Amino acid sequence: MVRHRFELINRDNRSGFQMSLQVTRIAICVMLGATTALSSGIASAETRQTAKKALAAKQTEKSPIKTTASQPKTAKRKAFSAIDNEQIIVTGTRAPNRHARQSDSPISVVSAAALARTGQPNLAEALTRVYPSINMQAMGQNADALTSSIRMRGLNPNHVLVLIDGVRRHTTSNISTGAGVNFASTPADLNTIPPSAIDHIEILEDGAAALYGSDAIAGVINIITKKKPSGLHVAATTGANAYLGDGWTAQLDADGGLRLGSDGYIHLSGQFMHRDTSVIPAIDHRLIANQAPAGAYLANAYTGSVPVSLYANKVTNIPEETRESLAITFGKPITSQIDGYGVITYAHRHSQAFQQYRLPTVLPSVYPNGFEPIDAGEENDYAATLGLKGRNLLGFDWNLSTTYGADHLNISTTNNINLGMLKSTCVPASVDPTSSFASEDGCGYAKTKFFLKGFTSAQWDNKFDARRSFTLPFNVPLNLAWGAEHRLESYTLSPGEPSSYQVGGPQAIVGLTPKNAGSWDRDIWAGYLETDFKPLKNWDIDLAGRLEHYTDFGNTQNGKISTRYDITPRIAVRGTINNGFRAPTLAEQHYSSASLQPTAAGGLLPADSAGAKALGASPLKPERSWNMSGGLVLEPLKGFHVEIDAYQIAIRDRLVSSSLYNGAAAVAALSSLGFTVPSTIPANNVTANYITNGASTRTQGLDIKADYILRLHKYGNVALTAALDLNRTRISHLAQGANGGPLLNAQAVSQFTTQYPRSKLILNALWTVDKFDINIRQSRYGQTKSLLTYQDWATGTCPDGSPKQFSTKCFYQFKGAPRWLTDLEVGYHATEHLHLSVGANNIFNVRPRKIPQETRYNGTNIYDTYASSIPMTGGYYFGRIDMNF
Repeated sequence: MVRHRFELINRDNRSGFQMSLQVTRIAICVMLGATTALSSGIASAETRQTAKKALAAKQTEKSPIKTTASQPKTAKRKAFSAIDNEQIIVTGTRAPNRHARQSDSPISVVSAAALARTGQPNLAEALTRVYPSINMQAMGQNADALTSSIRMRGLNPNHVLVLIDGVRRHTTSNISTGAGVNFASTPADLNTIPPSAIDHIEILEDGAAALYGSDAIAGVINIITKKKPSGLHVAATTGANAYLGDGWTAQLDADGGLRLGSDGYIHLSGQFMHRDTSVIPAIDHRLIANQAPAGAYLANAYTGSVPVSLYANKVTNIPEETRESLAITFGKPITSQIDGYGVITYAHRHSQAFQQYRLPTVLPSVYPNGFEPIDAGEENDYAATLGLKGRNLLGFDWNLSTTYGADHLNISTTNNINLGMLKSTCVPASVDPTSSFASEDGCGYAKTKFFLKGFTSAQWDNKFDARRSFTLPFNVPLNLAWGAEHRLESYTLSPGEPSSYQVGGPQAIVGLTPKNAGSWDRDIWAGYLETDFKPLKNWDIDLAGRLEHYTDFGNTQNGKISTRYDITPRIAVRGTINNGFRAPTLAEQHYSSASLQPTAAGGLLPADSAGAKALGASPLKPERSWNMSGGLVLEPLKGFHVEIDAYQIAIRDRLVSSSLYNGAAAVAALSSLGFTVPSTIPANNVTANYITNGASTRTQGLDIKADYILRLHKYGNVALTAALDLNRTRISHLAQGANGGPLLNAQAVSQFTTQYPRSKLILNALWTVDKFDINIRQSRYGQTKSLLTYQDWATGTCPDGSPKQFSTKCFYQFKGAPRWLTDLEVGYHATEHLHLSVGANNIFNVRPRKIPQETRYNGTNIYDTYASSIPMTGGYYFGRIDMNF
């Protein structure tokens, strides 16, 4: 039930979070005091160009609030603005005319050209190639594979906030239920945004809850769209996994602008992309039982006479995907003081992934050669922002916008079977319809396609922002910004058809029952105040405070203090302290699922369900974070820029997966969801888990970035960049369940502490000479560590004497060795309008280290698929044609 009263959050006795509240109060008091001290002000407007480019900014409408002639000029730092095309940023601060190198917090700008040079068909994958603190899981499991998501600084995808032109992006409806750092995440899906619509991306590596609200714990990704009123760009790309001979990709991107009258614009962008399935070949243990070690689990061994390929199991795969996406940006003055603008995006995606191979003995009358279930997703994602921006409202520039976005995903399975429907006991009227043998769809026939479940996640965001520049006594410049926001979030789970969950359900993913379906929503109200001022010429201080109220989790106070001091034109120091808050998503609170494998079953339970409570679950609480960072911005030589930032992110009550429970307790928990575990599966092979506030963590790291343009005169220019992320997450506190037992075992802890690369280094050189451009990128992924479950070919016992096979007490420690990847692209300007390029990612076909046979389920997952490491598919070769008019 939605609560309509505010509740003060309980003050924690821990000093760190007491300090976070003090930071908020100090920030707000300082801002209020500064405001009342103002005697006169000069109206300012939000500017994304220098005064020299003000007219161009007006025409292209790149700024959410138009430039005015009364805007005071910011002192130009020649040393830090040595690169002519350095972007002016709008992320992480509301102060005007701020370059990335001038920011109080670490911010990087990634251009659309840099993303295109990766050759990747998906935006998420492209970012992992150019940005070291961003990584992806090697492979999703079950429906997780249908949505890709990024991790930043080793944290969960839910800890990254995504903005489109400064407006919060809605999230995907598909929750990740696989183990690892991705667990329980429903992030914004970057791949639903056509790359052709992107002008550049601003990445803030800092906590920003005081600026933007929940989720901005690891950082913020702000996608800035194109708003040009002219021009046409078309690009066609194709490529494949050269060494596997699959994963063929065809991609077409286009964008162009038109004028709306003499002073408006409309820019249209679109993409079509298709990628074939990529399969990692692996031999199924069940087909080579004669090679199994003594003591191996052989109950599922294939002894039939039908010849089956040893590589029939294709479960380790990257899904097939077809995607069409569209974006429209537009803007036009309505009056001399008010402009209208908008952004509309739409994407449709069809994707499908292979699941575990079923032997010919399962159902020879229908599938004489065995079968491999296919999970398919049909997804529609859309969003629209409409806004007004104006000037001189009581001296303030203002921006009023409303945004509605939603993601709808239907998941089905084909090439499948519900074995329970073949039983004659499921039809007669004498059978109790509530019994586990009843099926509303009847029985006695082999149904092969099932609708499993539907997800819908929606968000309606309304916000008002205002800003004005003042001059305090002693000629101290101050920028004051304030605003309010209301957000309505909703989440809907639609049940599958009866045959998808009754009498055992189909293989792989079991459908959602009506008992666990439903619709939920909540309101979030927020207000913020921010000021940026310079008490001294070279000293900048940024203060922000934000109050939020959740109708399901009460109130939160978030504050930020950032500062920067330019010691010399070539040396600056900066630092930030802030606290954050992330309420459990509606999906984390209410989602449930069950899966059925050939010899195992498992399920995820809602934390407030009876089954989860029986296993020790407690009601979910919000995560609370504390971010600290400090760094140097250097220019030791003219044009040679270096940024060094150390950071620490402490998260209390972090939402993670509980340990896996197996045996009779897990069977009973799944039964409470309405899922019947087949009697052919041993109870020890049945697992259950739930989402829980299982731990408090501390993530520490170091980011180093450097760039330099080597000018070779008649031999062209070489743009050199280097970026390094060092990262480590440790446990500071482990929680206990309501029944007094520990919530997490060693394996659960390792999934969000050591399955992320300890380091990642990216070295890039772009050489442009005459009509040629050559880009070479060298990436090093550091070591990962995982505690893997012993599977069917495991032998021996744990230290306590229990069997290793399928144990939840002892595990195999696996170290993913560091790997170097080399990417190369060569381009040629054939004409003024035509550019041709060929390239290869991972040109030497480097793969992750293989896990041992005793940890491979059925022998098929040959890599540590939950780790954030290098792609499993090896070398990818591509070609691209770009046309500009």
